[in-house]
Amino acid sequence: MWSLSAVLNPLLFLLLFGSCPSVTIRPKEGWQVYSSAQDADGRCICTVVAPEQNLCSRDAKGRQLRQLLEKVQNMSQSIEVLNLRTQRDFQYIMRMESQIKGLRSKFRQIESDRKTLINKNFQELKGKMESLQPLIPVLEQYKTDAKLISQFKEEIRNLSGVLMGIQEEMGAYDYEELQQRVVNLENRLRNCMSKLTCGKLMKITGPLTVKTSGTRFGAWMTDPQASPKNNRVWYMDSYTNNKIVKEFKSIADFVAGVESRTYNLPFKWAGTNHVVYNGSLYYNKMQSNIIVRYSFETGRVVTQRALESAGFHNVYPYTWGGFSDIDLMADELGLWAVYATNQNAGNIVISQLNPDTLQILKTWNTEYSKRNAGESFMICGTLYITNSHLTGAKVYYAYSTKTSTYEYTDIPFHNQYFHMSMLDYNARDRALYGWNNGHQVLFNVTLFHIIKTEDDS
Repeated sequence: MWSLSAVLNPLLFLLLFGSCPSVTIRPKEGWQVYSSAQDADGRCICTVVAPEQNLCSRDAKGRQLRQLLEKVQNMSQSIEVLNLRTQRDFQYIMRMESQIKGLRSKFRQIESDRKTLINKNFQELKGKMESLQPLIPVLEQYKTDAKLISQFKEEIRNLSGVLMGIQEEMGAYDYEELQQRVVNLENRLRNCMSKLTCGKLMKITGPLTVKTSGTRFGAWMTDPQASPKNNRVWYMDSYTNNKIVKEFKSIADFVAGVESRTYNLPFKWAGTNHVVYNGSLYYNKMQSNIIVRYSFETGRVVTQRALESAGFHNVYPYTWGGFSDIDLMADELGLWAVYATNQNAGNIVISQLNPDTLQILKTWNTEYSKRNAGESFMICGTLYITNSHLTGAKVYYAYSTKTSTYEYTDIPFHNQYFHMSMLDYNARDRALYGWNNGHQVLFNVTLFHIIKTEDDS
């Protein structure tokens, strides 16, 4: 299975306030699990470093092992050829055996009656000798093959000695131990991650193009609340006049186009700003400000509720249009709706929703025009807004629901295919999912984290 951790680059975590353990591996071992240090202000900086993917391929011992493996394969092929040739020659000799027995009887007959039958028997004996003539090169080949087999035996003995020497030299680098060290690395990483609270967006890198499919506009997503083993992908092509959702068991199946299930929604959707959260799909019902919660488990609508005063049907869309008036999203803190109202002069409104009932829990009014926003996404309760959906776009504005304050930012990202119609954060994967002009892409994010110490608990 293709898991998303294999797709994304390792993150660099900058940690502030508190201390974290210092655990390092000797440099000569080629691995560093994670390390920490404090600067003059007492800030703790932790890094997680994984070995390069081609580390082993560049290792001298690895090259030597590959050469030895090739040598063994060549020897195996040669022995197989010898075996086939030996079987062929053995069958030929078996046929010659009967002729040799006949030759022996002829000698006996000649000895018993030398005079009367000698001429006739001599001719028969001559024919038998001629039929045995091809046996001579076969026996010669046997001698050659016997020498080759002796050489192979000697090479195998030498090879065994070399392999034993390499095994002794590599010692700690045997595969079982390397695998155990990977497990230890993952455990330490999870332990470090468990101490992290929410973070602030510092950088966006990528994108990684996962697939090219569908129209220019659409959405694809995974469930941030799903277990690590559940990597289902949902795919919703186009921004209007559609109600077919395709499901894939994994990103690998998604790339290969192997669908596991198709859902026919009861209502068509508007826009591309849908979200899957805790097993349910949340989307904006076409030509309305109604939010629909659809359960994938039951295949039915669980709840639907109007988002009061929210503009819809291209009244307050993002810069690219596409009925993107209501944007549903999820982060570490829960489910959110981003939209605009007449009461707020068309500026963006943020509402936190109850995932079960879709009731508004709390609302924040911003001063950023919805029509001037390219896309937006939530990370740790902060809404990040891009200034365009086209080339040259960057994260330009951030509004914190924790402090009810905003700031202007300058975080560029690479709009590789020139038109972004969907950009959503996934808290489990710590990545941005994007629909970039018919390309399904992933962006890596770097967050500034605050470490949670025992004193803060």
